[in-house]
Amino acid sequence: MGNAHGHRKNRNNHNHSGSYPTPIPPYYRYGPPPQPQVPSSTTQPHMALSLPYTNVDSGLRALAGQAEGFGRFAIGGLHGPLYHVTTLADDGPGSLRDGCRRKEPLWIVFEVSGTINLSSYLNVSSYKTIDGRGQRIKLMGKGLRLKECEHIIICNLEFEGGRGPDVDGIQIKPNSKHIWIDRCSLRDYDDGLIDITRQSTDITVSRCHFSQHDKTMLIGADPSHVGDRCIRVTIHHCFFDGTRQRHPRVRFGKVHLYNNYTRNWGIYAVCASVESQIYSQCNIYEARLKKVAFKYLTEKATDRDEACTGCIKSEGDLFTVGTQAGLMNVMSNVFHPSEYYPTWTVEAPTDALKHVIQHCTGWQSVPRPAEAAS
Repeated sequence: MGNAHGHRKNRNNHNHSGSYPTPIPPYYRYGPPPQPQVPSSTTQPHMALSLPYTNVDSGLRALAGQAEGFGRFAIGGLHGPLYHVTTLADDGPGSLRDGCRRKEPLWIVFEVSGTINLSSYLNVSSYKTIDGRGQRIKLMGKGLRLKECEHIIICNLEFEGGRGPDVDGIQIKPNSKHIWIDRCSLRDYDDGLIDITRQSTDITVSRCHFSQHDKTMLIGADPSHVGDRCIRVTIHHCFFDGTRQRHPRVRFGKVHLYNNYTRNWGIYAVCASVESQIYSQCNIYEARLKKVAFKYLTEKATDRDEACTGCIKSEGDLFTVGTQAGLMNVMSNVFHPSEYYPTWTVEAPTDALKHVIQHCTGWQSVPRPAEAAS
């Protein structure tokens, strides 16, 4: 993935007018089409040019501020020194926990590969990048907690086997913002893989691989947390690989889904509940036993007199043979992403895109980019 010849959008060349014609055009609507692939020894046949931000592996800190969507302002530890994780110990000098608790901005990199067994949630403080490129780090036991923090980037890690009540792979609550979760593999936790609740907002989840799990991603805590009306999340180029439900489940928030591949769910693919607005664009939904992709749940916000569900707008989505959308005719209140950001990388949901998402999501064996000379 890191050496694919990608093409970053031209931010001055986009068009938001109208809707997709039929058939859907094969390339971008919100930017120029990709350039012809240039063969090289490091470019694999499945490396499509449509994947966004491949340029971020050109330098260590090139990740900062390069997310698409609502989390696009996340800079992580851009302005801080490098912190080198030199041990797989849960705590102590040179540990990941020690770096994450420090208050100053830090760009955290790893000098070791292996499994870190977390005995308790690992709290991440503001202005941190946890950059797993160049090594293979797996977090087990517990997960990361992003609590009242901002400007966090989490890249190229594995999360597996989190145990205990309310144990999520990545728990984002409360009041956290400007967060980018990129190229992570998440599976087999006792609660959620990624939960975004309690007024946490401006978050992007991209190119992640979710598998072997039930309640995959919750956005919005419960009907009593009406402050979650501020939540805004972008999820793109992710692979929901046979996970049972919540891809995501949303209360109150605004969520933009695009170019994700969701297959073989056990209950539903996407669920809209109380006051949520979900804009589903050019995703691939591939059912197995449970045929309906979209589910609506009615709940009552504690400051309202009547219960309601959420809204889903589907634009250019592909529902493969036998898959039923399950759309309700309640789409008028759904936001449009262009109200919040000018461009994003999106293409038609084709077999080629499906192939790329299967191979280029989750943890990637990419080298750690060099730190630019000061």
